[in-house]
Amino acid sequence: MRPDLSAKRTGIAVGILVIVLGLVVVAVVSLREHAPGDMVPGFMVGLGIGIVGALVMAWRVIRRPSQASTFERAWTQTGDEREDDILTRSLAVVGLVALPLIGAATLAMGFGADVPMVMALLMGAVVLTGASSFAVLNHRS
Repeated sequence: MRPDLSAKRTGIAVGILVIVLGLVVVAVVSLREHAPGDMVPGFMVGLGIGIVGALVMAWRVIRRPSQASTFERAWTQTGDEREDDILTRSLAVVGLVALPLIGAATLAMGFGADVPMVMALLMGAVVLTGASSFAVLNHRS
């Protein structure tokens, strides 16, 4: 049950990696030039955590697909129909909740709330919504 790692798929993966690396370089240069304060180290740490998480998830799905979690198989698109359906439905819940959350965040910033705090709370609420909806849908089906 190992995923097909053909030369074409490897080439596509390397091409995507090169594009993402180019976008990261552009983002870092833009942040260093135009962002207030010292945002580059925070951006790089967050990026590093995301990359390490994605690599661990991919490694687990490739090496031991039977031991990978439902989320890992669904996110890497190596799962069955049930896992894909759970991911699709949980992302739909995130989409439904995101619009009112963004409206509330916009109002809060309009009334003078600290913008970084509001954005951090918004991101946390969206991530929490996605994680909880995935867990609930996974438990129910």
